[in-house]
Amino acid sequence: MMSKTALHGDYESLLTEVKDRVRAAQYRALKAVNKELVRLYWDIGRMIVERQAGETWGKAIVQQLAGDLQQEFPGIKGFSAQNLWYMRQFYLEYQGIEKLQPLVGEISWSHNLVIMSRCKDALEREFYLRMARKFGWSKNVLAHQIDNQSYEKSLSGQTNFDKTLTPELRAQAKLAVRDEYTFDFLELGEKHSERELERALIGRIEEFLRAMGGMFAFVGSQFRLEVEGREYFIDLLLFHRRLKCLVAIELKIGEFEPEFVGKMQFYLTALDRQVREKGENPAIGIILCKEKERTIVEYALAPADKPIGVATYQIVKRLPKALQGQLPSPEQIARILEDGV
Repeated sequence: MMSKTALHGDYESLLTEVKDRVRAAQYRALKAVNKELVRLYWDIGRMIVERQAGETWGKAIVQQLAGDLQQEFPGIKGFSAQNLWYMRQFYLEYQGIEKLQPLVGEISWSHNLVIMSRCKDALEREFYLRMARKFGWSKNVLAHQIDNQSYEKSLSGQTNFDKTLTPELRAQAKLAVRDEYTFDFLELGEKHSERELERALIGRIEEFLRAMGGMFAFVGSQFRLEVEGREYFIDLLLFHRRLKCLVAIELKIGEFEPEFVGKMQFYLTALDRQVREKGENPAIGIILCKEKERTIVEYALAPADKPIGVATYQIVKRLPKALQGQLPSPEQIARILEDGV
């Protein structure tokens, strides 16, 4: 006969399993309801557009339709004249973009309104649609991400890859170098030395590699090179698994200076000639600074013939506390952009 203790343990396991199943069913039901609601708004928007195109109806018809719908369905929200205009705009914005039509049903109507009203083009909308769907952002997190120009930052890393890398490597390399990295896992004050920064990153190497994008492997720190009997040391040396190349990282706690590029070119030449293995692609350099002026970086990279990117880093997140923990990691963003999931 089963003891009370064993019975209690079995019951707790059963209860946990049933509760998980109920929550999963509730989540699927909510998703289904949301998808149907967005489909309804799409259809209403389409009907308004089609009728206005074929009839001599003006703006007054939307106001009349809103009043009649609210009278017919008094317990259903969403039939205000303003929302009907949004439905019309919603249909017009996405009717010719089949790629995005399935995505809009995966997020709430309020999320769609934020994206539709604040994103400038289809590519930007696609970015935030995928991110909001993948990570379940609240409307406030989504708005913050747009305010923080997450889309622009995902594309605007300053590199010279267009002229130094083959087309096969260029797109992936651009994803590997972002405009800014956040190392909020470090216990460092705003004032720190380059060596302190390096040691702190090595001490949290797994978090560092995730912050860099997730496709990196650690090779070494203060990596030694010898040229004509003289020693040189690269702050951090990584290997990018998808690009199949060494990645040299120089850490700078101050503002970017043009001479950093020349030094990085020297390191990359030495790596390619002395360290690169057969079958690997040419090494890439990342100069990681506390601050940079984009024009100075642009001018400094212009004559460089080795693939180099310049990025900034921050130790403390600029995200409000209420929104922290709700954002994807850089590696997740890169994976979504690469795979289109």
